[in-house]
Amino acid sequence: MGLFSKFKEGLTKTRQGFVAKIEDLISGNKKIDEEMYETLEEILIQADVGVNTAVKLVEDLRKTVRERKVEDAGQVKNILKELISGMLGTEQGGISLKGQPAAVVLIGVNGVGKTTTVGKLAYNLKKEGRKVILAAADTFRAAAIDQLEIWGERTGCDVIKHKEGADPAAVVYDAIQAAKARHSDVLIIDTAGRLHTKTNLMEELKKIFRVISREIPTAPDEVLLVLDATTGQNAVSQAKLFAEAAGVTGIVLTKLDGTAKGGVVMGIKTELGIPVKYVGVGEQIDDLKEFNPVEFVDALFDSE
Repeated sequence: MGLFSKFKEGLTKTRQGFVAKIEDLISGNKKIDEEMYETLEEILIQADVGVNTAVKLVEDLRKTVRERKVEDAGQVKNILKELISGMLGTEQGGISLKGQPAAVVLIGVNGVGKTTTVGKLAYNLKKEGRKVILAAADTFRAAAIDQLEIWGERTGCDVIKHKEGADPAAVVYDAIQAAKARHSDVLIIDTAGRLHTKTNLMEELKKIFRVISREIPTAPDEVLLVLDATTGQNAVSQAKLFAEAAGVTGIVLTKLDGTAKGGVVMGIKTELGIPVKYVGVGEQIDDLKEFNPVEFVDALFDSE
């Protein structure tokens, strides 16, 4: 299945709760009036675009309708698609890896699919011909270490681990030495599901970063915040707090296929300015896809 088809399938619930409602609104309104704008704003907010983003989109829509002297409500959908495309831009997802080895750190709260994302990202990088090592720096949960070992076996990647309760920074140090000794291209680091409110966990994360930058001066190449799309605007709130504390370079949005809240992609872009680098669109090992904003918008508005 191609990427567009995957996006389209993954966005089914969002499309039903968003574009289908816009089409119903337009078909019920021949003229463009204040009531239509207000209903449209409500639809956008319900799709978890976020209040600020919804208000801005509707304001921009009013302006465009005025400037182009549009009178037919039937044209509103295409103008909205154009505005959302402009908002998301055209920058393709994926990650930038410069170091040798390159280091990628994954952070986020428990339950968002972080360890699974580590495994799927490793699979993608291996498929590109890179040698990958995984670091089990979530030492707070024995299950996280076990889960990462399973992903190591599935993807053919070495896993560097210590026992449960060990110092995560020490795991990262050992993993960096192993990556250097084994001439690995990429080291992917799984971290504890830290809540931004838990100071000791955030301090632990800072300690990990200090070890990384001391051992590989160009690293980390990427700090990816993993968010669960099904939590909608809560994901945006989480991202704001993490971005302040951890220098996030990109977002991985998981479980996009299981939610009607796919509009959160727009909220993340406009309210945070942090690029969405990957999206999870299914359960399979190859279902972590580089985010393509053009295909995302096309798939969202494709009602055929």
